[in-house]
Amino acid sequence: MRSHELDYEILGDDIQIVEIELDPGEVVVAEAGAMNYMEDDITFEAKMGDGTEADTGIMGKLLGAGKRALTGESIFMTHFRHSGSSGKRRVAFAAPYPGKIIPVDMTQIGGELLCQKDAFLCAALGTKVSIAFTKKFGTGLFGGEGFILQRLQGDGLAFVHAGGTVIKKELKGETLRVDTGCIVAFSPNLDYSIEQSGNLKSMVFGGEGMFLATLRGTGTVMLQSMPFSRLADRIMKQMGSRAGGGRSQGEGSILGALGNMLDGD
Repeated sequence: MRSHELDYEILGDDIQIVEIELDPGEVVVAEAGAMNYMEDDITFEAKMGDGTEADTGIMGKLLGAGKRALTGESIFMTHFRHSGSSGKRRVAFAAPYPGKIIPVDMTQIGGELLCQKDAFLCAALGTKVSIAFTKKFGTGLFGGEGFILQRLQGDGLAFVHAGGTVIKKELKGETLRVDTGCIVAFSPNLDYSIEQSGNLKSMVFGGEGMFLATLRGTGTVMLQSMPFSRLADRIMKQMGSRAGGGRSQGEGSILGALGNMLDGD
């Protein structure tokens, strides 16, 4: 199934929106709850799947829905269609947390991309959104994203989101070692594994975690500077500190202590 051809514009800086322009009859498929606004003549329908399972029958759709449930996503996806007869209409989708929206032309990366399990935002109808299991037990156990990744396949535009700043690396027979939570997406032909980050002292006191993700080969890697898990962890620590009756001491305990003294604490 050839993907619909989409025009788009990415708006904003820190918490971005992608505005998709649809011709009559064109469809964009998105994660449930991602829509921000839409113009007149845009209609939407929640469906069990991405629309590529039309010929597989009810069992194929149920199987696809079950796979999506494994990733923690809704079993339904929302299909937005320009149902009018003329003109162009727009529908916009927002990233769920601060970061960047990355447009991916699937034809330029070989028609397939593996993503962290919550990275997918929306795509042209005809893009297959499924799951991929990591092949190595250690990768799934210590890789930060578990055993399951999202697999995008197609020949159109897809949009993924990431936290903080996005860095794109092109590996040419090289090796890249990355903090496990910082990987957004990578080419499926890359060898992806998890390796020990260093000796025992470095693992315990180095602050970089016990394991690093290692990617080897030739292909594309997309990285994020602020994984949502790291952001959430910092927020939870601050909330725990305040709930315990203490003030936040910032990044430096000495400066935090001086601030508390100046505040009269």
